[in-house]
Amino acid sequence: MNKVILIGNLANDPEARTTQSGISQSTFRIAVQRRFANAQGVREADFIPVVAWRQTADFCNRYLSKGRKVAVEGSMQVRSYDAQDGSKRYVTEVIADNIEALGSRDEAGAPRPRDNGPTPPPVNNAGPAMNDFTEVDDDELPF
Repeated sequence: MNKVILIGNLANDPEARTTQSGISQSTFRIAVQRRFANAQGVREADFIPVVAWRQTADFCNRYLSKGRKVAVEGSMQVRSYDAQDGSKRYVTEVIADNIEALGSRDEAGAPRPRDNGPTPPPVNNAGPAMNDFTEVDDDELPF
């Protein structure tokens, strides 16, 4: 089974692309805090690349921006390519099936959506809906 669920903040604005066949793509990274603090008492974060396609990508490109808290559900993918120097490079990323914006737009200081319309419900391309997602403080988790 390959299932990933992450909650974090966008580390950059989504980057919109369209394939030659007209399919929308959105790429961005989310900062996800680690569960435990390091020796200095600081909770470090991992910056995880996310790729969304089609309607999910359109949602991300229109409504998300740097700093926005999101829940991402999808699968982990590892791909490789040959770099110009001849070495083999590996890329690990989450392919998003479902993305939900958490919190308010004002919390992230984000002016999106650009047309100032209401934020739509999350896009669900596969699997059960995440409409009952409740934000909790990480310090309250029992693990």
